[in-house]
Amino acid sequence: DSKTPLWMRLNSGFRSKFKIQNSKFKIFKIMRKKIVAGNWKMNTTPAEGLELVKNVIAQSEAVCECVNFIVCPPFTHLSQVAEAAKGSRVAVGAQNCAAEAKGAYTGEVSAEMIAALGVKYVILGHSERREYYGETSETLNKKMAQAYANGLTPIYCVGERLEEREAERHFEVVKAQLEEVVYNLTAEQFAKLVIAYEPVWAIGTGKTATAEQAEEIHAYIRSVLAEKFGEAAENTAILYGGSCKPSNAEEIFAKANVDGGLIGGAALKAEDFIAIGKGF
Repeated sequence: DSKTPLWMRLNSGFRSKFKIQNSKFKIFKIMRKKIVAGNWKMNTTPAEGLELVKNVIAQSEAVCECVNFIVCPPFTHLSQVAEAAKGSRVAVGAQNCAAEAKGAYTGEVSAEMIAALGVKYVILGHSERREYYGETSETLNKKMAQAYANGLTPIYCVGERLEEREAERHFEVVKAQLEEVVYNLTAEQFAKLVIAYEPVWAIGTGKTATAEQAEEIHAYIRSVLAEKFGEAAENTAILYGGSCKPSNAEEIFAKANVDGGLIGGAALKAEDFIAIGKGF
């Protein structure tokens, strides 16, 4: 039914309509990058971070080559971790970058500085940055521009808070976060983008997001991207940034529109991080 909104047609709850495109989605699911990214946040000393990445590299051999591992340590040991990961299958990302190229911005780290270390990715728009540091779409547009100008691949985060989910505004909130930033990208830039969905309402609140809820919002995100970028949206990796762990990774990653995870706490233990990678 062409009158049915695209996101509903992609939504797993509308299986009869979804079956029409199911074979195509299976093909794209295989083609899309499978990514397990670890956000270490403000954890690990340089020595601990170095030991952690070495363990991740060593244990990654037990995981399908189709899985792309990324670790995002604090700035203090980004250089050491990047050096240790050189030549391995583990890529390195930063947790943030400055909105400006250079200058009198005390405490900031530019995208150019990050890229010079051999780092390939940068997390932008994380819910903690939005909430604690007041990051807005205006700021994030500048950061995205800096990332692309220096050859970094952004992992752009979207997601709604508990009150927004309970008010049933989650689609509206996520759509705005995409339209206000991602819609400003060129087709070439969009082709290099990774999206991460964070169910902020289910992190540290005692609430639990199900695999079905993850698929529902991921399908919606892909449909919003498709409204602007067309079929290119089917190639975009969308990561789940909820409480993904070894016990639920396989169930979540099996969903058609979930292409991996942005992992928090479980990324601080090499065994857990690798076990999540085995969820594919």
